[in-house]
Amino acid sequence: MSLTVETRATIGLPDAEPLRLIEETGTVVAPKLRRGIDLPGADTLLELYRRMVIARRWDTQVTALTRQGRLSTYPSARGQEAGEIGTVLAMEAADWLFPTYRDSIAVMTRGVPTEQILSGFRGDWHCGWDPQEHRTAPQATPLATQALHAVGLATAARLKGDPIAVATFIGDGATSEGDAHEAFNFAGVWRAPIVFVIQNNQFAISVPLSKQTHSRMLADRAVGYGIPGFHVDGNDVAAVYAVVSAALARARTGDGPTIIECLTYRVEPHTNSDDPSRYRDSSDVELWRKRDPIERLARYLESEGMLGDELRRSFVQEAEDAATAMRDTLNAEPALDPLELFDHVYNVERPALREQRDALAGELDENGSARS
Repeated sequence: MSLTVETRATIGLPDAEPLRLIEETGTVVAPKLRRGIDLPGADTLLELYRRMVIARRWDTQVTALTRQGRLSTYPSARGQEAGEIGTVLAMEAADWLFPTYRDSIAVMTRGVPTEQILSGFRGDWHCGWDPQEHRTAPQATPLATQALHAVGLATAARLKGDPIAVATFIGDGATSEGDAHEAFNFAGVWRAPIVFVIQNNQFAISVPLSKQTHSRMLADRAVGYGIPGFHVDGNDVAAVYAVVSAALARARTGDGPTIIECLTYRVEPHTNSDDPSRYRDSSDVELWRKRDPIERLARYLESEGMLGDELRRSFVQEAEDAATAMRDTLNAEPALDPLELFDHVYNVERPALREQRDALAGELDENGSARS
């Protein structure tokens, strides 16, 4: 697939019908309706399926532990696996990911250990992993702030001649923020090698998309910034993977940014403290449950003889092992050092901060508090 855009004059509005490669029934879309996009190969599709199965079980386990009070909060991505996993598997190891608070399964798929991901939701660290090691920025809770950071890193890479691409997730509600406009605009002006993946799950907490914008779709905004925009079925992981792969390749070769809207649905509450029954109908939820991205791909793989009972059981067992390992991790009490509060505040430590550290250290020693 090629997403070539020579001039701003060639950029038009995306098609109203979201692009898909595999129908909800598991059948392949007719070639003339794929808009020149090829279905990923068998090995890629199996890996997408495997990763989504693991991510679903992991996410379900985290949600359960949160309801038990083991974590302070957790925003589930159930039903959005196609957008997250399709994007991450389209990335190269050197690329950078800028996630939001809802993108834990993407961060997990990127290779960040469970205990490091969940340390923030448990209140231990603001970010529990080394961003440089995993080429993954901290999960951003403020809406759209990470989009500007992503553009900054992408622009720096372009100026240095570093042939990488950057992907950042952004929710439908976050596109209403000024930071999103600035990120889109700067990316267009600077031709930053970045792909904005808008996960349109149709609700900004309790506010439906119809009350956020009068636009036909969120991807329509791309043309105003001189950026190509694409409207994708966010529950078709094959389509997400194919479009994001092409957009990332385009970014690496110097052709600039892309905005991709993935139409999907948030099946679970916004977080464990949310009551979605107050603002949406349960029948809508059930409708989208039937559009499950994992089962859609499974139907196709089974029909092509690529996914049998034995292989499917092996993926389920791998997912169970991941969930068990996560529970074991959270059963262990973290070794926390209160003095770490003063780390990474300034590049060069200031005298006032050193005094505060020394004062706290003295109190801890005086009270016999254990420190790692």
